[in-house]
Amino acid sequence: MKIAVIGAGYVGLVSGACFAEFGVDVALVDTDSSKIEALKAGRIPIYEPRLDHLVADNAKEGRLAFTTDLEEAVAGAEAVFLAVGTPTRRGDGHADLTYVFAAAEQVARAARGPLVLVTKSTVPVGTGREVKKRVLAARPDLDITVASNPEFLREGAAIGDFMRPDRIV
Repeated sequence: MKIAVIGAGYVGLVSGACFAEFGVDVALVDTDSSKIEALKAGRIPIYEPRLDHLVADNAKEGRLAFTTDLEEAVAGAEAVFLAVGTPTRRGDGHADLTYVFAAAEQVARAARGPLVLVTKSTVPVGTGREVKKRVLAARPDLDITVASNPEFLREGAAIGDFMRPDRIV
């Protein structure tokens, strides 16, 4: 199976490395070219116990790749995980979903076949409906399933939390 993970921050990097450890081919995408180049060089921008080994081992085995080319990563994927930032909006404290919606629309334009689009970012209830609406507005012909798989990762225990979750929503 091939997947793309959009966003190489904490959630995206841990998720991508763990999926690769399960044997999935993962393309990890980020718009920050310096972050992608660092990952390709084996420099991990965050600290999480054992993450450096997971990344190195799976990159060496060809199961984990890093790119800024969303279109290429999505074109070969059966599923795409959105792990982009959801900062707090100024003024009202609600989640700013701009990055989630923008990434979903980019994924829709790049998709080459049926696709499962999964939001891992922390988003409010009902966001999936809006994501699907925007995706279908961008690509009415796209056969897409939209799902939510929120992360419950504790810093310092994220790999274990991902590999052996105590709950799946």
